[in-house]
Amino acid sequence: MTIDSLAAPLQAALAAKGYSQLTPVQESVLEPSLAGRDLLVSAQTGSGKTVAFGLAMSPEVLGGIDSFLPADKPLALVIAPTRELALQVQAELVWLYEGATVASCVGGMDYRTERRALDRGAHIVVGTPGRLRDHVERKSLDLSELRVVVLDEADEMLDMGFAEDLEFLLGAAPEDKRVLMFSATVPKEIARLAETYQRDARRVEVKSAASQHADIEYKAISVSNRDKEPAIFNLIRWYDAKVAIVFAKTRANVNHLHARMVNRGFPVVALSGELSQSERLHALQALRDGRARVCIATDVAARGIDLPGLDLVIHADLPTNPETLLHRSGRTGRAGRKGTSVLVVPQAEFRKANRILQGAKLVAEWGKAPGADEVQAREDERLVSDPALTADVGEEAGIAAELLEAHGPESIAAAFVRLWRAKRSAPEELVEDLPTPAPLPPRERGEFGPSVWYKLSVGHEGRAEARWLLPKICEAGGIAKDGIGAIRVQQDVTYVQIAEPLAGRFREMTEIEPGLTMERVAEAPEFGPKGRVTSDRPARAPREGKPAWGAKPRFGDDEGDAPRKPRAPREAAEGASARKPWAKREDGDAPKKPWAKREEGDAPKKPWAKREDGDAPKKPWAKRDDGDAPKKPYARRDEGDGAKPRWTPTEGERPMRDDRPAKSAPRSAGYRSHGGSPDRPARSTGFKSHAAGSKPREGYGARDDAPRKPRGEGGAEGRPFVKRDYAKADGGKPAARSAGAKSHGAKPEGKPFAARKPAAKPVDARDTSKRFVPPKRPRG
Repeated sequence: MTIDSLAAPLQAALAAKGYSQLTPVQESVLEPSLAGRDLLVSAQTGSGKTVAFGLAMSPEVLGGIDSFLPADKPLALVIAPTRELALQVQAELVWLYEGATVASCVGGMDYRTERRALDRGAHIVVGTPGRLRDHVERKSLDLSELRVVVLDEADEMLDMGFAEDLEFLLGAAPEDKRVLMFSATVPKEIARLAETYQRDARRVEVKSAASQHADIEYKAISVSNRDKEPAIFNLIRWYDAKVAIVFAKTRANVNHLHARMVNRGFPVVALSGELSQSERLHALQALRDGRARVCIATDVAARGIDLPGLDLVIHADLPTNPETLLHRSGRTGRAGRKGTSVLVVPQAEFRKANRILQGAKLVAEWGKAPGADEVQAREDERLVSDPALTADVGEEAGIAAELLEAHGPESIAAAFVRLWRAKRSAPEELVEDLPTPAPLPPRERGEFGPSVWYKLSVGHEGRAEARWLLPKICEAGGIAKDGIGAIRVQQDVTYVQIAEPLAGRFREMTEIEPGLTMERVAEAPEFGPKGRVTSDRPARAPREGKPAWGAKPRFGDDEGDAPRKPRAPREAAEGASARKPWAKREDGDAPKKPWAKREEGDAPKKPWAKREDGDAPKKPWAKRDDGDAPKKPYARRDEGDGAKPRWTPTEGERPMRDDRPAKSAPRSAGYRSHGGSPDRPARSTGFKSHAAGSKPREGYGARDDAPRKPRGEGGAEGRPFVKRDYAKADGGKPAARSAGAKSHGAKPEGKPFAARKPAAKPVDARDTSKRFVPPKRPRG
């Protein structure tokens, strides 16, 4: 299908953009047999998919008319995985459908601004899944009249966890809608989603996987781990691309590389998920304006972005799968331009890189990173062929003549070279120049093959473990972990088995890190049943004051005696007394065992044996003779038993518990909770809760026939339940009322209780006679 067969508005828009013919994917979706049908399109990145689905949905958007009428509800919905891709699609559809209203709904933007745009009406809505769902749930986006739904980069949206949001949006749209899915790859999840929400969909595959990215040159650079970052810096200097993008796996790696490149003077920006939308837009605008030439980004942040002049893609961290490799590399080589994709492969990840390339059905050219001399020579070539040297002399002719007369051509040329090099940092020196690792021959499981043994200067005493040593050995030799066999950790050293083809990567003595060395062993060590080396077992140093192991008899034996076994019991001669195993015994001086029976007359008596009459003390719990046995302390004593007479209360003293009144009477003032103590009398029983069966009282005094005076002059303090005498005592000072409460204490002398003033009447809000009026301020 050609451009002439399109609608007039689309022809004018394509002509204005300089389109002379359509790309293969654009021609495929416009086939007459596919009109009005659901499509599942698989095309490589950068093949013009945005314009392709824009043309494919033209029958639903235009509806057979050449101009757009005011929109009430959206007719088309385009869903993209990232904000940048959604805004990029919006910009493409704006020029393709001139006169149509294209609204965007992406995260990070003002929600109220988007809602006002939707309320004014939009023909096409472009957004990310999460924000579009928010608008639908809040009733600001109505999908009842939707005719077509486009899922751009559907595989990436599923990888990012938008499956639930996509199902919600597709379920909220009418059943007779048209669904178009565009993706670089079609995994099983995409096929399952197409079967659920598409009706009799047609699969359109523009190119086979073997011919993908024909305009992209793939290179794989083999480096050691310590040369990984210097190799990236040299690659950027070597290619000198107008715009280059470096992919890292995590945000932390992005920030680390960004800081390192800023320190070296590279015009670089970062693009990661932690940035706000405005920061992302500023970074992309800096790349488009030329203020920045290098972008360091994660996979998600750079998904679907289109930067003009992007000629170089560097994979600082290897992608996780072949699909990610295709999406990363698809940022270059777009619209017929040539591009380069470089994989920086450490020696330990050689097999992983080959696996990813085979999965993507791509062939990469293996090589080594350019060194400092090569980078400098390449930049000198650019200096000699710089267009500024061949340009005509214009307004600078006067000052050029003065410089020639004052300094001469050689000095000026040297100054020009110094100024050229001052704008760029010095090339990076690579520590090691390793060739491409050769794959090891296949071996059967359990057989390592020819190998060489090395001894490391750390063992159990240094807390060495195989999982800690394995990456260090791989990094030191630039080998993969399958080149390492057994790792035997001993007490002071560790033995490591290295495949013989890779043994040349290590010297006779290699320092892995300060304090950790790796030395080649001439012969393979012999290991015992528990994995310990038996050939060169180090001798244990003797402890202070004790002989070395096996050097002299142990346990204090005399010189010349056979060493005794440490745990074997020694048989004693018949009739000889036993001795302690660790004590040296002389004839006749051997001590007896403490548990041996002593001679008659010398054996001590048992502590519980009955003593002789008159000497053995009686047990405290033994029963005394008649008349002497003490009575229990809680038993009532009778007079005449010799015991102390029982205490009886005198006048003014509190009774004991046994003399309290019955339960039917008011509770005694002896309770602690009622204030009773030897130092402080109990509270008055005038309280309602302290009198059993009493009537409601009046005032604070105990109830009596005559009511107590509320604030009369008190007398001497009396016993509980006794009516007080309010006569003045002690020189006329009033006694305290019911001293059991703090608030009932006596008032200071000379200050009688004043009569309480009557309560003020409530103020009537309608009465303005006594309302406060602020005084007037004096003028001037």
